[in-house]
Amino acid sequence: MTLARIINAIEGIAPLKAAAPWDLSGLQVASVRTSVRALAVCLDPTPDSIRAALDQGAQCILSHHPLCLKPTLPNRLDAYHEALRLLFQADVPLYAAHTSLDVNPQGPAGWPGRELGLNEVSVLEPVGEGSAFAHLGYGLAGNLPQPQTLAQILSTLGRHAPFSALTVSGKTPEAISRVAYCAGSGSSLLEAAQRAGAQLFITGDVKYHTALATDICLCDVGHHSLEEEMMRRMSLLLQEELAGIDVFFVPSVSPFRPVVLP
Repeated sequence: MTLARIINAIEGIAPLKAAAPWDLSGLQVASVRTSVRALAVCLDPTPDSIRAALDQGAQCILSHHPLCLKPTLPNRLDAYHEALRLLFQADVPLYAAHTSLDVNPQGPAGWPGRELGLNEVSVLEPVGEGSAFAHLGYGLAGNLPQPQTLAQILSTLGRHAPFSALTVSGKTPEAISRVAYCAGSGSSLLEAAQRAGAQLFITGDVKYHTALATDICLCDVGHHSLEEEMMRRMSLLLQEELAGIDVFFVPSVSPFRPVVLP
C-alpha cells in the first residue's frame, strides 16, 4: 500500500487542517520508502517504541505526540537523536496525529464518552468556523444514562485505561449525572466544563492552583492513561480502513511511577 494512501486514511480521522496552530501534527520524518506493508501505532515516538515497532516489522509509524514541538538540530546524543537514527537507518517514515486527532470527538478521542454512554453531548472548546470544522473541538460534556458515583465512573473507564495514579480535587457529589472529559493535558478546559454543567471533569496534568480553584469535582488521571487507549483504538480503526496491510499497536507505560514509602 502506498504511503500516501495511509496518510489519507489517517487524516480522514485526524483532519490536519483542524490541528492547533502551535502544533506539529503531520509528517515528522520523511523517507525514500513509498510502499508500506506494516504500520505501527503508538502514543509516543520514543526510541523504545520505535525500536519495538521496527522489531515487529513496521515500515511506517504513527504516533500521537510529535517527535518534537520545537525543531532543533540533532547535535546531542539524546532520545531525539536516537529516534532519528533508528528511523533513518530503517528508512521508516513517522507521522504524528496530535491535536488533529484530539479535536475529532467522533474518532478514537471520544472513547470515554462512548464507554460511559453519554448523551446530549457538547464540545467544550470548538475549533474554527464553517462546515469543515463542524462538531470538531477539544473535550466533551454529556449526560450519563443514570446517575453514578465517582467510583463507578472510574471503574468503567479503568477497564480500558491504565490508571496508575488518580487524584481528585473539589467536592465529590454522591451522585453524578453530567460528566466532562479531555484526554491528555486538558485542565485549561475546567471553566468550559463548569459552564457545560458538568459535575465531574476528568483530564490529566492538573496544576495545583487549578485544583484549588475548581467548583466541581476534578479528577486527574494523568496524561498517559486516556491517550494510550485512544491510540490502541486508533490502531483498530486503521485496521478496518487499511485492509491489506498489517496494522498493530505498540503499548507503552506511563513515565510516572507511584512510590510506596515503608
